[in-house]
Amino acid sequence: MKRFQTWAILLLVAALLGAGAYAWWNYDLRWRPKTITKHQAEIAKILEASGWVSPGKAGPKLYMVSFRACPDCVRFKAEEFPLLQAAGVDTRVIEVARRDVNGVAKSTPAERATVAEIWLNRSWPLMERWQTTPAQNWTAPGLAPADGDMARTAVVEASRKLVDDLTPLLRANGVKFAYPTLIWWTKDGQMRACACDRRETYRHVRKELGVKG
Repeated sequence: MKRFQTWAILLLVAALLGAGAYAWWNYDLRWRPKTITKHQAEIAKILEASGWVSPGKAGPKLYMVSFRACPDCVRFKAEEFPLLQAAGVDTRVIEVARRDVNGVAKSTPAERATVAEIWLNRSWPLMERWQTTPAQNWTAPGLAPADGDMARTAVVEASRKLVDDLTPLLRANGVKFAYPTLIWWTKDGQMRACACDRRETYRHVRKELGVKG
């Protein structure tokens, strides 16, 4: 009988420890960003050479790879950008126009025109106008079309190539590319990244960038 009680207690303790470990993983560990230890210089070069646009803050750099109609990207910008920018974080947005898939268009002519313009001229006010206009209502007013313009079409293609190039480099560090993908550096110089398409990741990004909230 005593042996049975001992085993029952041990099994209960093991079950509690297992449940606690799963809860820790499920509510915290799984959402933490990854440290980039491989291909750091290559990733940094790709980011710097892209057509990022930012409000010009003097603090830590945060790169965000996004496309305009991405719901998770829109949510992150609406909820987190005010906090990050108020703390001086330089939110560097890299907008892309996704490729067609099996003949189905994943971007619009207006979106391609805007991506080309942003990559070429780095206008944060244009980015803000685009973000505050419902995606379906945006007509890229006053912007040169990218379609039919070889130079601007090449810029749009460069935005797509950025995703192609980053995806395997991030995968080698345990980060599965998604929208938005965020990449930044901590105070001690570590390159960090996450596919931050869930709110559970936000608090980790804020903490690592020294933002309270």
